[in-house]
Amino acid sequence: MLYFVLILVLAALGLVVTALITANSLWAWISIGLSVLAGLLLVVDWLRRRAAARAQSPADAEPDAEGDEPGEKDAERETTDEPTEEGQTALLPATGELKTVAGEPAEEQTDAADLLVVSALETEVLVVDEYPRYHLGGCTWLESKDTIPLPVKEARDLGFTPCALCTPDATLAAEHREKRESRK
Repeated sequence: MLYFVLILVLAALGLVVTALITANSLWAWISIGLSVLAGLLLVVDWLRRRAAARAQSPADAEPDAEGDEPGEKDAERETTDEPTEEGQTALLPATGELKTVAGEPAEEQTDAADLLVVSALETEVLVVDEYPRYHLGGCTWLESKDTIPLPVKEARDLGFTPCALCTPDATLAAEHREKRESRK
């Protein structure tokens, strides 16, 4: 459908140029007609896709037995990188959540106090290219993977999140507090 609209728009552009060269207003009116037709086709296609999406997921409009709000299943579905029915890849949500790759550890749940401490530290953590987690040196998940050392502050700024296996935020925050207490 979009290819057909593109052809109509290109034809309308050609007719506008022809109208300007020949000074014949008939070509300009035909160009306007083709542009309107292309716009109508886009609207019809949009309405058709919207109706198909609604018909495909009628259960998402009602809260389920677990008490989820309507639309939560849509948000969960959007986090996948699997192609949809139309062959398009779903987009990631605006919250910055990333899909967990198979075999990758989950994200550590960091409390606010630890987060404040860790965000200011220059202690090095390890990251693996193409994976969203940062790790401590002894993390079992790293095994023989090529790692990149980064200060934890920079890793956080770049959008990396802590690994749930080695719990770097909790460990680094506890070490920082111990060092601060030992200085007193």
